Amino acid sequence: MAKTELQEKLAEMYKIKDKNTIFVFGFRSAYGGGKSTGFALIYDAVEDAMKFEPKYRLARAGLVKGREGSRKQIKEKKNRGKKVWGVGRRIAKHKAKKAQA
Repeated sequence: MAKTELQEKLAEMYKIKDKNTIFVFGFRSAYGGGKSTGFALIYDAVEDAMKFEPKYRLARAGLVKGREGSRKQIKEKKNRGKKVWGVGRRIAKHKAKKAQA
């Protein structure tokens, strides 16, 4: 069963109008299959979810934009930033941001 189907089912069970306030995650299937267990959080409003949910879960739900670029690009940018010290650090960060955009 897909997570979206579970969201719809939970919305029916608890009479929730906005499905964006339901977050399902952490599913594990039991040995042999046929049964899975996981977690679901239901918020009163989307604003509450934006306040308390981690960024990656919000990105999964499509409420915020995810990270741009590949994992390798992100790590290279981080390591370039570590090599610059002192006054030039701010300028180097600006150049790195400009290069990535």
